[in-house]
Amino acid sequence: MTSAATVPFALPIITLTIRELQRFLRQRSRLLGALATPIVFWVLIGAGLGRSFSTDLMGGSASYLEYFFPGTFALIILFTAIFSSMGLIEDRNEGFLQAVLVSPASRSSIALGKIIGCTVLAVIQGALFLALAPLAGLSLGISQILLTLGAAAILAFALAGLGFMAAWKLNSIQGFHAIMNLVLIPMWILSGAMFPAEGASGWMQVMLKFNPLTYGVALLRHAMYPNGTITGAQTPEWTLALGVTIAFGVVTLAMSIFLLSRKRSA
Repeated sequence: MTSAATVPFALPIITLTIRELQRFLRQRSRLLGALATPIVFWVLIGAGLGRSFSTDLMGGSASYLEYFFPGTFALIILFTAIFSSMGLIEDRNEGFLQAVLVSPASRSSIALGKIIGCTVLAVIQGALFLALAPLAGLSLGISQILLTLGAAAILAFALAGLGFMAAWKLNSIQGFHAIMNLVLIPMWILSGAMFPAEGASGWMQVMLKFNPLTYGVALLRHAMYPNGTITGAQTPEWTLALGVTIAFGVVTLAMSIFLLSRKRSA
């Protein structure tokens, strides 16, 4: 009988990643869903709050559309990474997941394949949104674009792991949508995506500090604004933002592998 040691570790990762890309190409409505909603949020909320939002917290130089741009970018990464993980439920219902689990592939390579596939999709859709940066008055150079996409990949990896964990525990797509929306929207709002921490009440500032997405959004801001503007005085430093986001990804990956391992021994 073939053992797991005879299967190259990278093969399941590459195979599952390619499968996620192929599934995305067959379901192009997902592109519209992941991009359209955040863009509508950006335009309507940005235009609606543009005149009432105080830019003093950011040096008095930015419009709200510009401030809100990194937060909207984070929302696209969040939506795509999390809801791409929903494919795990479909794989279970169709029997594909069971076939993968009885294969010689290691559990860690299976988890990585699914998570990396979702990460790649999130970065691709985030890159499409970056094309709208000039509309926000934001001029990104090549180095800023590369830094932003690198930060997006780290954040997307962590969020895809979170989505993997939720999808593994849930049996229905409807339940996944309900629970994720209940958790993700407050998580995103309390991340500094819509408003600086300086303008929040005391209890919200505490929640901002303990929200891992706060550091992901801060990492995106530092990537887009390496000179430190449009970040806010209480925005985490880039080293802290990077460290927490990487740690977030390591934890969600480790938990995903743990859940797979428990299933194997059941």
